[in-house]
Amino acid sequence: MKDKYLYIETFGCQMNVHDSEQMALLLADMGYALTDNAQKADLILINGCSIRDKAEHKAFSQLGRLIRLKQKNHDLIVGFGGCLAQHLGRKVYSRVRGVDLVFGTHNIHRLPEMIAACQQARKKITRTDFSSKITSLNIFAPPPRGSISAFVSIMQGCDNYCAYCVVPYLRGPEMSRTPEDIIDEIKKLVQHGVKEVTLLGQNVNSYGRKLNEACNFVSLIKKINDIDGLERIRFTTSHPKDLSDELIDCFAGVPKLCEHIHMAVQSGSNRILKLMNRGYTAEDFLEKVEKLRRVCPHVSITSDIIVGFPGETEQDYQATIELMEKIRFDLLFSFKYSARIGTAAQNLPDDVPKDKKNRRLKDLQDLQNKHTQEKHTALEGSIQEVLVEGRSKNSAQDMMGRARSWKIVNFNGGLELVGKLVNVEITRGYLHSLRGNMKEI
Repeated sequence: MKDKYLYIETFGCQMNVHDSEQMALLLADMGYALTDNAQKADLILINGCSIRDKAEHKAFSQLGRLIRLKQKNHDLIVGFGGCLAQHLGRKVYSRVRGVDLVFGTHNIHRLPEMIAACQQARKKITRTDFSSKITSLNIFAPPPRGSISAFVSIMQGCDNYCAYCVVPYLRGPEMSRTPEDIIDEIKKLVQHGVKEVTLLGQNVNSYGRKLNEACNFVSLIKKINDIDGLERIRFTTSHPKDLSDELIDCFAGVPKLCEHIHMAVQSGSNRILKLMNRGYTAEDFLEKVEKLRRVCPHVSITSDIIVGFPGETEQDYQATIELMEKIRFDLLFSFKYSARIGTAAQNLPDDVPKDKKNRRLKDLQDLQNKHTQEKHTALEGSIQEVLVEGRSKNSAQDMMGRARSWKIVNFNGGLELVGKLVNVEITRGYLHSLRGNMKEI
């Protein structure tokens, strides 16, 4: 029997990456082996993201390039999935001719039957319906060999309906997995050599609200902390309005929880935050940050900011800059606003000129680079616990890993250190990483 090969390309967030891992596992049971060479593939899947305009354009550009491979291989099946497929449905076929399969975020578990139908009937298959269960999230995808870290989805969907965000429309209402299923998955990952897990959810702070059993996010973290062999716990993403004092206390009271939180502020202007339907003020956000730093002085705080939201004045923008100066984030993911079809903000006039958005974004990013460099320089001389992941991208003689703060650390060492926790004295702080020497303590 001829070997069958699967090529997957993923665009967007960590959840999409995790979804692609589950796709690969399901299709392996059909005899498809993963390949990084699209030219030899029998099945190509694009897992597209609709959260940002740029990610959408990238996904369709690549889909357009890959569809040409059908000219040489008439049996090639090309599928389009993820948030972008959920968003567009059958419109995908008119944008890129030759696509065989379009499947949404609740239908990953049905991939084998959809692929089989494509092979047998050679007709287009579209599955973008929502399910009342989160079947796909309970598919266990073993990590790639040698993996030290893994993502674990603990919930799907969102009930917040921020004005700019399409997630509630593309991943459906908020649903949480049971703690038993999550614990079982993490124990299996640990058996495969994983030392660190990142818990994923559109808003992990609201985990468990719709479960019949009494288990909130704090309870879940404490249960995970008790798993033997697991060294570290991380989570993303955290909505500021739902960050509880109980969860903040975990950064001091739960040993395996890393001192890093990603908490998207989006704007420093209360007027814009209200238009965004974020449910908090800049003062609320600042108070949360102050509580975090009282409980855990060395906590690393990263965030997201959107510039050029409809109606954003220069005064609104300056309020964001002032908030950045007060907080001094460790890292920031910043974006120009782009309207997403179906969101509340789509009905607002996109009235900030493109050149003004570009200028604001550049100035904001320059300021954040200054803050990040200051943070990294301040760590020179400190000792950081590093979980070693593998070879450094910069040097064959160096190893790399992440500190508990999520910062990348490069240092001299060998492959025998992979998966181990080592202490590294930081000798130099760069903009995107730290450099140091391993210490015996």
